[in-house]
Amino acid sequence: MTAGYRRWAGVLTWSAIVVGALMAVAFVVSVVLLVRADQDTRNAAYGYLALFLWFGIAAAVPVLLALAIPGAHMRRRVREQQRWGGPGGPGRGE
Repeated sequence: MTAGYRRWAGVLTWSAIVVGALMAVAFVVSVVLLVRADQDTRNAAYGYLALFLWFGIAAAVPVLLALAIPGAHMRRRVREQQRWGGPGGPGRGE
């Protein structure tokens, strides 16, 4: 594995972690907004803000998958290469 490959594996993994954390924060904020909207009818706009956050979370799911799946696969290949000490490991014909 090249240094660039290992670097991109780390970038994808950390990007997925950041996106997942932002999604978790958005979910918590949306629940708080819903509670606030439910307390008083004058705060009904908070419910719409919570709905907007849910649409953002739904839109971020494919992004999270697009970052996490390749990142996990690349990190697994890097760890496997480091463990076996070769480009593809023993018995792979490389």
